[in-house]
Formats: sequence, C-alpha cells, structure tokens
Amino acid sequence: MKKSVLTILLLSIIMIFGCQQSKSQQIKQYDPKRKMSKTPAEWKKKLTANQYYIMVESGTESPFHNAYDENHQKGVYVSAATGEVLFSSDDKFDSGTGWPSFVKPVDSKKVEIVRDSSFGMDRDEVIERSTGLHLGHVFDDGPADRGGKRYCMNSGALIFIKK
Repeated sequence: MKKSVLTILLLSIIMIFGCQQSKSQQIKQYDPKRKMSKTPAEWKKKLTANQYYIMVESGTESPFHNAYDENHQKGVYVSAATGEVLFSSDDKFDSGTGWPSFVKPVDSKKVEIVRDSSFGMDRDEVIERSTGLHLGHVFDDGPADRGGKRYCMNSGALIFIKK
C-alpha cells in the first residue's frame, strides 16, 4: 500500500513540473537511429556547448534562469542551428513554467513532433524538421482560446531577433 501511494505521489510530482528535470536526468541517451542532418561531431563544431547540450543531447535548461522566459520584446525566434524562423513573439505567452512558451510555431512544416518516452514519461518532443535537433516539448495545457497547445522551448535552442 505504501509503495503504491509513493508511486502515485512521485508520478504526480513529475506531471506537475512538466518540462523540468533534475540536473542528473537532463540528458537522455543519444539515439544513433535519430536522423540528424549532421553528425554529433559536426554539430559540436558549429554549436556552443549549451546549444549542443540542448539540441543534440536533448538537454533541458533550468527554468526561470534562461534567456527568453521573461523576454517581452517583439520579434522572432530562430533556430540556433540554422537561423530558420521557428516562433514569433506574437504567439508567445507567460505559461508560468519558467521556459519560453508559444501557442504554435510560425510554420508547422519547420518542426516535427516525435514521441519521447525518456525518464519513464510519455511526452511529445519538438524537433527542428530540417536538422532533427531537439527544441523542447509540446503539451496540451496552453491557452484554450488560442488552440490549447504549449510549445515549451529551450532558450538555448533559439536566438531572438528583435523587430
């Protein structure tokens, strides 16, 4: 009985924190079957250490301590890997999660949603379609009046360009 109560409590905590993971669990195992447009070694030469950690190793940055959670300027968010426009400030909202959140990408053809079953959770991972690189996750708890989606992105996967 105690074991099942503890299990339910643990699962509830995981669900409450959404994107957030402990530092020791922030990197999921690299999947060599994952289709990326370049090898990890090639990406390591192109990306900063933080960008590589997030985009290639599927890491998650700390909530509330990242570049764009509190960014309220007008502009667009481009891929740190390719410079492609992925999200707009017009679609950004304050989700209270500590990560920049959007109701939709600028062009749904530029991202792909794949199943992520890492760390005992089933989530929908958002990857950049042209590169296969990790951007964040999408959840069904966004603003209902704007489609109900929350694209929970890592600032480290994006570069903001002010209008």
